[in-house]
Amino acid sequence: MTKQIDFYFDFISPYSYLAHKKIQSLPKNIKINYKPILLGGLHNLQGVTAPAFIKPKLKHMINDCDRIAKKNKLDFLWNIKFPLNSLYIMRGYLYIGSGIKNLYINNMFNAYWKDNLDISNEQILIGLLDKCGIRKDKFYEGIKDQKIKDTLKVLTKEACDKEIFGAPTFIVNNKIFWGQDRLGFALDELSK
Repeated sequence: MTKQIDFYFDFISPYSYLAHKKIQSLPKNIKINYKPILLGGLHNLQGVTAPAFIKPKLKHMINDCDRIAKKNKLDFLWNIKFPLNSLYIMRGYLYIGSGIKNLYINNMFNAYWKDNLDISNEQILIGLLDKCGIRKDKFYEGIKDQKIKDTLKVLTKEACDKEIFGAPTFIVNNKIFWGQDRLGFALDELSK
């Protein structure tokens, strides 16, 4: 029997990156449903000020992510372009075919949180798309499709309606587990 966890994420979230890296080592019988959201949009809907705009919180977050990465032996480098607008990249996840979603996720997360690249820069993004075998013209056309735009809005609104306020968030059995350090709790819930 396949067990499932919903994973709400945004590429802009360093904690989503760290959670994604932990997810990679889970047994194959645990299915992760990647649920892309626009974190900035979610913060606006929930009335939350993002840590990037609270200086002491941002400083703590940078140190915290470094500690988590070191403890878990994960490659991590705080991106000097944090925060950036992830709108196109998140729409891109919805646009691309299911066969390359894992490659896309890995490339985008690694480029931003491991390689310190500005993935909102068109030339850098085109290079990443090439690595995934995605034609840039099709990609840019696809992310402008109204259905794709609406889907990201709906997923973000649904997250808000479920009382999700940040990323990453895991949902198992209609229970919310917020933060990369709550993956273990989500796994415990799966075993019930």
